[in-house]
Amino acid sequence: MPMRCSSALISTATFTLAAALGSAVSTVAAAPLLEKTHLFEEKTDGFVSYRIPCLVVTARGTVLAFCEARKFSGLDWGEIEIHRRRSTDGGRTFDRARQVAHVGPRLPRNPANADQPPGKVIGDPGQQTVNNPVAIADRDGSVHLIYCVEYLRTFYVRSTDDGLTWSRPVDITAAADRFRPEWPWRVIATGPGHGIQLRSGRLVVPVWLAKAEGGAHGTAVVATIFSDDRGATWLRGEIAVPRAAVDTPGTNEPIVAQLGDGRVMLIARNHAPVHRKIVTFSRDGSTGWSPPEFAEALIEPICQASLFSYDDPAAPGKTRLLFSGPVSLARASGAATPGSRRDRENLSVKLSSDDGRTWAATRSLEPGPSAYSDLAVLPDGTILCLYENGRPGATRPNSTRTDWPYARLTLARFNLEWLTAGRDSSVPAVRTR
Repeated sequence: MPMRCSSALISTATFTLAAALGSAVSTVAAAPLLEKTHLFEEKTDGFVSYRIPCLVVTARGTVLAFCEARKFSGLDWGEIEIHRRRSTDGGRTFDRARQVAHVGPRLPRNPANADQPPGKVIGDPGQQTVNNPVAIADRDGSVHLIYCVEYLRTFYVRSTDDGLTWSRPVDITAAADRFRPEWPWRVIATGPGHGIQLRSGRLVVPVWLAKAEGGAHGTAVVATIFSDDRGATWLRGEIAVPRAAVDTPGTNEPIVAQLGDGRVMLIARNHAPVHRKIVTFSRDGSTGWSPPEFAEALIEPICQASLFSYDDPAAPGKTRLLFSGPVSLARASGAATPGSRRDRENLSVKLSSDDGRTWAATRSLEPGPSAYSDLAVLPDGTILCLYENGRPGATRPNSTRTDWPYARLTLARFNLEWLTAGRDSSVPAVRTR
């Protein structure tokens, strides 16, 4: 069933605050803020590459930045660990990187990779892929971390001390196994990016499940797994984007956000020639997903993107929606070749004040080569984005090309004044006499 473009997400508007502020109220605008810190650099500390960012801010305000540390190559399979860096000063400084998640017994390789034709197998025998960290900062102060091993099994750990220590891993693959009668997957991946806690307390983790047909990943669908008891047990939701409903060669890498009206919005990467994100909505993050549509305003460079529901501490009750991802002019014009990754560039942040119906501001965060990203917000309203990008002199392996967007992971700190060029503010209104 072909999908239509969503008229609700087509237009791009401009800000107007006069009606909201009224004549009796004025604002004291903060100065625009944009700061960047490079957290992970390729070819350092014994690792060839660092990729796949995940970012959360705990209830106490601690910033936790996660990624995949790829030991011998930049490929998706091989010897890969999950590393974490931690900041207690709002992302200005961080401790040293530390391996977290699966540090126990090694697990067998996924047959979906190991039984590929000669030349298609990724990684060497005995290597272990620990992949796709998805963290959730619980309002009770704990942090939940869900990750995969070999794109085959899914594990859960929990921290009660702001990410310093973690519980023993619990295998929660049974939740994903319940998809198999409907979709006989051989590869599963969480996220990537952060998961969310709904206002009800439910924990929601987006996942994608592939059959590994024609490659180690292959045709996939997207869905969610969820917990209603703070991570003690996990269940599967309904498939959000069924294969039969997708007019595209592939759909994967979903991320979710809860909107101001309580609905959960899911966007997913896809390979459709229209070069637009797929979007669908659910009332509870697991069931009743709306028919998937293409979101005209959200360019698809065949790359993961991030969503974040921004509850402004200076304006209680006013919820904004943030989006980050590469905004390629080639994709926007339709000039890019389907499947090409050469247009992973111009990582930009968008802001919506109406639950994603329109996007009122867009600002380029990294004009050059840039790819995956994840968003979070500090208690004072400062916005954080952890993202992949290039650096001067970084080249693609075995090439002289410099359009390499995976040379490092950078944390950007910025405010609404920077994002909106002063047309919206994260400071409280000050009543005049």
